[in-house]
Amino acid sequence: MSRFPFRCSALVGLVLALGCAGGPLGGADPVTMDPASTDPEHPPRLVETQIPSHGSAMNAIVYVADGVGPHPTAVLLHGFPGNERNLDVAQAVRRSGWNVIFFHYRGAWGSEGAFSFTQVLEDVIAVVGWTQDPEVAGPLRIDPDRIALIGHSMGGFAALRTGGGLVAVDCVVSIAGANLASRGYAAEEDPAIARAIAAQLQAWSAPLSGTSGEALTRELAEAGTDFDLLTQIPVLAPKPLLLIAGSRDDTTPPAEHHAPLVAALTAADAPHLHHTILDADHAFSQRRVALSRAVAEFLVEECR
Repeated sequence: MSRFPFRCSALVGLVLALGCAGGPLGGADPVTMDPASTDPEHPPRLVETQIPSHGSAMNAIVYVADGVGPHPTAVLLHGFPGNERNLDVAQAVRRSGWNVIFFHYRGAWGSEGAFSFTQVLEDVIAVVGWTQDPEVAGPLRIDPDRIALIGHSMGGFAALRTGGGLVAVDCVVSIAGANLASRGYAAEEDPAIARAIAAQLQAWSAPLSGTSGEALTRELAEAGTDFDLLTQIPVLAPKPLLLIAGSRDDTTPPAEHHAPLVAALTAADAPHLHHTILDADHAFSQRRVALSRAVAEFLVEECR
């Protein structure tokens, strides 16, 4: 059962399917409507930039929100390799008053360096640190005291794996989040499974540099419990969390990736845990409005 407070209607299924105007987001519905007006001196804008991480430059864009700010800011983390970027979610979140930073990890989609799962975690930490730099935060109207992580699939793993331990991160959203340890454990136990995982990762790796399916599978197997999100419960439990899964997701099946994490956080009495399962595939292909609404409502209402 979802604990996410959809307040627009008691008919949660109808809300998820159709959306609702106004509600807790207030005014013109930022999920489905353009704003009636903008600040002429501080309008929303798109900033193309590069973010440094361990000597490499990562390609990034910043969706700067309307108004003088400073604005709470969400860091949006794509999955593996990053075909679904959730930029519609970014636009809805910006219309809700938040900045959104979207970037490509080292070795992904033209960013400098080589790609690895471990370096994804390092890159997330680097971007959060970047938001804390006054020379960055000032021009981009970032409030460094209100930072959220939003991650999809592998990005959900990265958001949860890093977000609990980062003081600067106030809340975390995981969308179809992967617990990479489950693949690592399987690869370690069965060479045939390891070969299958390597083949799949290789097939998805065209936009990535400096790696291979075999290398990535070996990294998963060697990481062991370090990639297990269930080890992060003590640092995650105190923070506001939104976990969203798709009931028809065959890439990160909810029973394997979502349900165990929800159960562990519930057992830990996580006071700000919100979770829901939408009738959707891994990319939430037919639930984009419902997905955007869930994320925007959570940020506005719960990430304070």
